[in-house]
Amino acid sequence: MSTAPHSPDQSPRPPDDDPDRPGPERATDSLRRRLRAVGGRLASAGARIASAADGAAAEPFLSRAPQRWVRLLPYVLALGFVAVLIPVTAQVLTNDYGVGGGLAGAIAVAQTAPLLLAVSRPLSAWYIMFVADVLGTIPLLRGDAHHPSPWTPMVVVGYLALCVALALRQSRRALIGIWVITVAASITVGLFRDSTSQDTGVLLIVLSGGVLLLGALMRERGETQRRLVEQETISEAERTRRTLLEERARIARELHDVVAHHMSVITVQADSAPYRLPGLSKDVRKEFASIAAGARDSLTEMRRLLAVLRSEDAQGDLTPQPGLAHLRQLVEATIRGGVPTELSYPELTLVRELADVSPAVDLSAYRIVQEALANVVRHAPGARAQISIGLDADALLVLVVNGPAREPTAPLESSGTGHGLVGMSERVRLVGGTLDVGPLPDGGFRVAARLPLTVPDSPTV
Repeated sequence: MSTAPHSPDQSPRPPDDDPDRPGPERATDSLRRRLRAVGGRLASAGARIASAADGAAAEPFLSRAPQRWVRLLPYVLALGFVAVLIPVTAQVLTNDYGVGGGLAGAIAVAQTAPLLLAVSRPLSAWYIMFVADVLGTIPLLRGDAHHPSPWTPMVVVGYLALCVALALRQSRRALIGIWVITVAASITVGLFRDSTSQDTGVLLIVLSGGVLLLGALMRERGETQRRLVEQETISEAERTRRTLLEERARIARELHDVVAHHMSVITVQADSAPYRLPGLSKDVRKEFASIAAGARDSLTEMRRLLAVLRSEDAQGDLTPQPGLAHLRQLVEATIRGGVPTELSYPELTLVRELADVSPAVDLSAYRIVQEALANVVRHAPGARAQISIGLDADALLVLVVNGPAREPTAPLESSGTGHGLVGMSERVRLVGGTLDVGPLPDGGFRVAARLPLTVPDSPTV
């Protein structure tokens, strides 16, 4: 009785079902197929994480560092790991696990070379290295027992180095997904290891989780500090801007009295012209009346503007605005406050010539001296101050110099808000002058302002 031949469409049996093959070989082939299936599923999961993570930027680590050696440091470290791990991995796989030389070299390169990619794309490097690590456990199943399994020591070292790069770049959600996949892979491949081998699955789970956690905490702490610095910079800029606007509003309120005085004079002259100048025609009288009405309307609008510039809790300034004529009273008050102060007028004709100084310049010069003396009281109590008022061609010179504090006592204010210097600068710009301030070599301070005697039509603003 003859046996019927196999039909062409009849599929052959799988190799592991061949009853003539030894049992250990069938079991090994079955484990290989299962591990390949697990590696494929893990690779798909890793690809989904790689596409969904927010850290896919190709900017290398430390690429914005000013020093070139700092920018090259990540590449040097990665190259060092690769240069050490590739020969060590190939040697260990060949000698301890019985893997062929060519296959051992290929596994070593696949499990280590992605560290170079991790400098700029750590998530892509993890995807490649993770697949290589999982598939690299398949040849180890035939190795001798009593060796670390399922991960070799070199895999653990390389994976931890990669975890550092991941933790410093990826989001918390991506890191959790990476660690979960690492746990699942370690448990899965650990089921097929020899019971007499040293288990490295738990070791990789614990160490990778610790590295990812510590790295994420360091990265988040660094980001928090960076945001704080940015917020402080923004707050400082806003504070400076607010100080500038407040000082401008204060200067505008002070100049209100000066402008209001001139407008009032115009109004009085226009109203009294028909009585002071007899024989004026009817049209001229109407013109003077129109000028007086316009001046009164301007005063009304100025008062409305002043109401807008004032804060809700500000009180009306009923006292006249001071000027250079009040400097001696200011100096006497400063001396009573414990600051030795000297006031000098180098030119004998200064007082007479200052009679023609613009009211805005007169007020600005007084405020500059006042603020300079206030800074001496606040920041250098007890220091001697010298005030010099002079004339230079068509400009008024104001110089305030103070020496260091007499005693090494703490100043009344350890840190200023900068209102004083901002106010000086704004007043000088208002009248089209120049200001020079700065410390002196002996520890004192100097304030020098040059103010034109007459305010230009278009002051520098």
